[in-house]
Amino acid sequence: MDLKQMIRIIPDFPKSGVLFKDITTLLKDGNAYAQTIDSLVGMSRNLEPELIVGPEARGFVAGAPLAYALKAGFVPARKPGKLPAKVVSYEYELEYGVDSLEIHEDSIKPGQRVLIADDLLATGGTASSTVKLVEKLGGLVVGLIFVIELSYLDGRKMLDGYNVMSLLRY
Repeated sequence: MDLKQMIRIIPDFPKSGVLFKDITTLLKDGNAYAQTIDSLVGMSRNLEPELIVGPEARGFVAGAPLAYALKAGFVPARKPGKLPAKVVSYEYELEYGVDSLEIHEDSIKPGQRVLIADDLLATGGTASSTVKLVEKLGGLVVGLIFVIELSYLDGRKMLDGYNVMSLLRY
C-alpha cells in the first residue's frame, strides 16, 4: 500500500501557504497504521533500543506501538505540568515564543539505548529538544525515527551527527 496516499493534505493550515500533512487519515485505517508501525520496526530493530521516547502528543501514536513491537519501554516527553513525579525539562525557542518538554527524571538510566520516535520532522526543534532531554539524563540516543519528514524545512540539520530515519519524505 502506498502510505503517502493515506495522508490527507490540507492547504492553508495552520496558516496561509502551508500544506499540512494530516496523518489522522492514515491512523484510522487499520491496515495502513499497521504497515506504518511494521515499517518503523523494520527500520529500527537493528538499533536495539531499550527505550522509545515519544514527544507529546503524536509521538505517542508512533512511539508506543513501536516500543511494544520492539519489546522496549516507552517514555513520554510531555508539555509542562503533565507529569506527576519529579521531572527534568528543556526549554526551546519557537518562531514566536518559547516552549518546553519534560520527562520524569527517573525514566532513563545513564547509558540506556534510546530511540526517539515522532510523527513528523519539520524544522527539528521538538526532536532536538527531545535529544537534549535524553542526554541530560545520560541516555544514549541511538536514532530518531519519523513517520513523515518535510525535507524542504531542513530539520535534519539540527540533528547533525545523529541517525535520522523517516518513512515518508516530502
